[in-house]
This record gives sequence, structure tokens and C-alpha cells, in this order.
Amino acid sequence: MQANNSISETLLDNKAEFTDNFFSHFELRTASQPLALNEQITKDYLFPTFYGDVSCAIGIFLCDFDKAKKRLPSEKMTPVKMPGNKALITISCYEYKNVLGVAPYNEIAMTIPIQVEPKFNPPLLPLLLEKQFSRFGYHVFHMPVTSLENQIRGLKIWGLPKVVDDIDIKVANGISTTKATDASGNQYVQLDIPTSGKKTAFNVKSNLYSILNEEIKQSATCFKANFNVSKNISRLWNNQTPNDAVALKLGTGPYADMLRDLDIDPVPFQTRHTTSMSACFDLPN
Repeated sequence: MQANNSISETLLDNKAEFTDNFFSHFELRTASQPLALNEQITKDYLFPTFYGDVSCAIGIFLCDFDKAKKRLPSEKMTPVKMPGNKALITISCYEYKNVLGVAPYNEIAMTIPIQVEPKFNPPLLPLLLEKQFSRFGYHVFHMPVTSLENQIRGLKIWGLPKVVDDIDIKVANGISTTKATDASGNQYVQLDIPTSGKKTAFNVKSNLYSILNEEIKQSATCFKANFNVSKNISRLWNNQTPNDAVALKLGTGPYADMLRDLDIDPVPFQTRHTTSMSACFDLPN
């Protein structure tokens, strides 16, 4: 999908399309004030933002712990530890086919699983026992989208580092391939995720941490779907990189350089894929 730099003057009237039972658990309301998207257009969005009929491909990768920590915008944030002085990078690729009040768009969320001011930061456990670690969540360090409207929403409402790029997502021969190209024409990342795997049900509520007006903000993100999951625990001790196992390919440009600096293992620790997810994302507290 090519970048869309136009902004419609009105909200999309599609509330009636979110009929899945997942959405009935959330009470919609507006923010404290409408959002000015530019000098001419202001919109009063409903929250949480609903996302229906979402296709999603996720790659979870090991990276260098110290370099991941340097990417975090606050000393209060620390990556979840993995063995061997490693942390994790999660790259999630979304086709948002149905968004409450907003036209469809594509997005890539690049996140680091973290804790905020943790009293205890054991390896791996916050990921496995999320409900028992109230300070656990994800920090987005890069977030390309195909929509200028959603870039502005992300920056002004949550402080998310969204940039407007072309994002192409295709599925062929059992592989979901996502490519991001920046405004200068640099194709800087490609993610190849298998659509196969063990069918696993997810019904998750997580925290997303961002910086807005120099303050740490926490926002709730929820999703429900059946994912096909493939795990590769051996990446904890096996650093060989067979070509047919590489899922992350870096290209050219400043964003590719930023990702290279994290020393990301191109062979995934885990992959997930679904063709139909329901999700929502709430205002920061």
C-alpha cells in the first residue's frame, strides 16, 4: 500500500461494522478534546480505536541487550532480559482493513518488550507471566504507517514515533512478506513470516509505553485471534544463520542503519500469523 498523505474532512461512519463479540467489552467515548489534524481539519474520534478483520504477521527476534537499552527514551525503562546478554525485538505487520472512523491502512510496529522501574527483572519471566508483572509492556521505537492521518494521531495522542512510508504486504507460497520503503525511496526492511504453525488462541491485554510531553504514558492494547505460531528456542544457543531460515532482511537508508545497530538475529525466535484479528487501542493514562 502506497503512502496516503491526504486527510478526509469527516470521520468514516463505520461503527456498525464492528459486530464481533470482542468489541462489546469496551465502552466507546471521546477524548477530552477533538484532535486538530491541520489548520483546517479537526476530528472528535471515538476511543478505544477498534480494528476489525486485521491480518497480522509477527516476527520476534533476539538482539543485543545493551543496544536495545540505548534505544529506550527513559532511564526508567529497561528491556526484558534474555540469556546471553540479549533482549527481544518484536516486529508486527498489520493490514488494518476496518478501522473505527478511519480509512484502512498498513502499519509496522517495531517494539522492545520492557519493564518500567522494575523491582525485579528476571530473564524471560515477564513475557511468560505477563499478568504477574504489572510494570511489563512494550515500547515502540519505530512505527511506519501508510496514512498521514494516523501518523498525526499517533504523534499527538500517544507520542508514538510514526513515519509515513509505503508498506507492501503480500502472501504467496505460505509466506507473508512485508516490505517498507521510506519517503526517499529506500526499501529498508523486509519481513518474511510463514503462515503455517501451531494454531494458538490469543486473547491478550498488554501495556504500551510511550513518551508524550516528556512523560511516560501507558496505553492499553487488546487483541483476540487464532495465530499460527512457530517457535525456535534454539536461537538462544545456536547462532548459525542458514539462508532459508532468515526472516529479517535489512536494506538501505537511515532506518536500516538504525536496525543494524541493534545487532538483531535475522532468524526469528518465534513467528505468528493470522488472517483475521480483532483489536483495540485506548487513550494513554
